[in-house]
Amino acid sequence: MSRPSARHIVAVTLLSLAVGTRRPSARATESVELRRDGSHVEVLIGGRLFTTYYFDAAVAKAYFFPLRSAQGTVVTRGFPMTSDIAGEDRDEPHQRAMYFAHGDINGFDFWGEAAFPRWSDHAASTFGRTVFRTLDEMRGGAENGRLRATFDLVAPSGPIAEETQTFEFSGGEGSRIVDCEFAIRASHGPLRLGDSKEGTFAIRVVKALDSPPGVMLNARGARGEKAIWGRRSEWVDYYGRVADEELGIAVFDHPGNLRAPAYWHARGYGLLAANPFGVRQFTRDRRQDGSYAIPAGAALTLRYRVLIHHGDPLRAQVAEAYRQFAAQSR
Repeated sequence: MSRPSARHIVAVTLLSLAVGTRRPSARATESVELRRDGSHVEVLIGGRLFTTYYFDAAVAKAYFFPLRSAQGTVVTRGFPMTSDIAGEDRDEPHQRAMYFAHGDINGFDFWGEAAFPRWSDHAASTFGRTVFRTLDEMRGGAENGRLRATFDLVAPSGPIAEETQTFEFSGGEGSRIVDCEFAIRASHGPLRLGDSKEGTFAIRVVKALDSPPGVMLNARGARGEKAIWGRRSEWVDYYGRVADEELGIAVFDHPGNLRAPAYWHARGYGLLAANPFGVRQFTRDRRQDGSYAIPAGAALTLRYRVLIHHGDPLRAQVAEAYRQFAAQSR
């Protein structure tokens, strides 16, 4: 089990400062507006609804639903938030549209949900919950918008950690971008994030992007679940035709993240998840241990970019978009 080095702690601090100073790309020119209504925040780009952030304490974790392209096409699964979409798969109900969670934090499962116990292989007493505490920042602007919220990571016995989720939204005529930062702080004693494939930053795509009929592609040119699941890559993109639009949704792993480039818990049925912890499970090498220790009072920060683009990855220049993202992040 590895512990954060002084070099990594310094890097985490610099990343936290950098999130507020990034400049959007030249194409990110539309205004962003954020509107709160109780336990959710609507995000509008160019005057049109892009997504909604839900943080109701009645649900085990915060999530976005749905995500839309610049043309308004929905790119994420509706279930379990809605059961009204014909033909949708109704498996893995804890896999919400977009969320951050890990399946083993001090032995508690924050990836699965106690409301759906049959989809997890452990006792109900070991589910955790990500419980909303405060909305710390919410602002729109001519070029981007920003949202930051703080949560308690709660085990059956009480809080074990604090988590801050920060998002920056931008978009232009052909794309939507969400820059995401997740900071887990060991506010109630030391933490251990265990070696589990069940995590960590995840999107469940709309059925039309499942692979097949859609295509799953990574930065190394690999295609399909067999070539991508459990492998490391700077990014993964699901693309295809949804309704009348050819589009894709990519997740970029930040080059300063723990164990970058990430391992990918990416499934043909539509799950796209970056996971730096499940090393033993992904490599099937019992000598490996991907668990990670956070000393009391310290924090681990992970950052990702979500790019929803028109056209296929070549037409959308996804590889170049990643190179620009990585260069801005150094």
